[in-house]
Amino acid sequence: MGSRELSSAALPRGFFDRPSHEVAPDLLGRVLVHGPVAVRLTEVEAYGGPGEDPAAHTYRGKTPRNAVMFGPPGHLYVYFTYGMHFCANLVCLPEGFGSAVLLRAGEVVAGIDEARARRTSPGTARTSPGTGPVSTGTGPVSTGTGPVSTGTGPVSTGTGPASPGTGPASPGTGPAASRASGDSPASLGDGLASSGDGRTSTGTGPTGPGRAASGRVIPDRDLARGPARLAVALGLLREHNGLDAIAAASFVADIADIADAADQRLTGIPHGAAAMLEGLPPEAASIRSGPRTGISTAKDTPWRFWIDGDPTVSPYRAHVPRRRNAAATSVGGASRS
Repeated sequence: MGSRELSSAALPRGFFDRPSHEVAPDLLGRVLVHGPVAVRLTEVEAYGGPGEDPAAHTYRGKTPRNAVMFGPPGHLYVYFTYGMHFCANLVCLPEGFGSAVLLRAGEVVAGIDEARARRTSPGTARTSPGTGPVSTGTGPVSTGTGPVSTGTGPVSTGTGPASPGTGPASPGTGPAASRASGDSPASLGDGLASSGDGRTSTGTGPTGPGRAASGRVIPDRDLARGPARLAVALGLLREHNGLDAIAAASFVADIADIADAADQRLTGIPHGAAAMLEGLPPEAASIRSGPRTGISTAKDTPWRFWIDGDPTVSPYRAHVPRRRNAAATSVGGASRS
């Protein structure tokens, strides 16, 4: 898909003023811009509101850490999980409802060099600039519980099968879910340094910039293939929790203008700003849905949506219960409540 086909028209805030399971399939093909990098979304997951979806961060109500989800629609809910990864979501429904859509995977359509540099820089996914490691405790920016969501009931699977495993296979994925829903950190195995071959990158070491530890250049399709990779590619960190993805849309240069540019960089985006664009939605017949990845509760709810056949879509992985040992429970063990 050429970038000249993408529309740079801004999505209105009203686009997100709906249940997340309705917003989620409509987000496919849309473009999220943050600074010089733009990602066309190819896989997302919806999560329900308080008392509705046991897999959601907001299931037990509003807390300091999930407060952004109860804010206005169209804002980014960015959280840190398992001491390793950031994940990004877009808030849905009017203020006070506590619902969002997890951004699971996408295609980098602008700023690809910047995205690749971030993917191969040690520690990018673990720290904010100048702030050191991010806590997963109970502070305002921590997440500590499950993923996010909304919706009021099951959704249609459209034209494709809703069975797991129909999406393309890929290295590393993982849900946005956290310890509260009992999901394994391994299910988020798409972290910053993952090269897709089970090894980690060394950044600027002997393998060189943009290369994994194996010496293999990270393929374009893997740059934002999985929720943690997507957040890294877009440079989303804890300070971006609550960032409005609607306000900056008027500053975005026409994506078509960079179609033939050697560096494929967007211009005119204020530093630290984000924007959601119309992009290029897929044909309805190519949208598939199925169970959410790695979810231990409400695991059959078909609120994962992806573009069939797109190489950037991450693989489906069912939840695998973690084994708890004495070390895990006595040192650094986290409560599931």
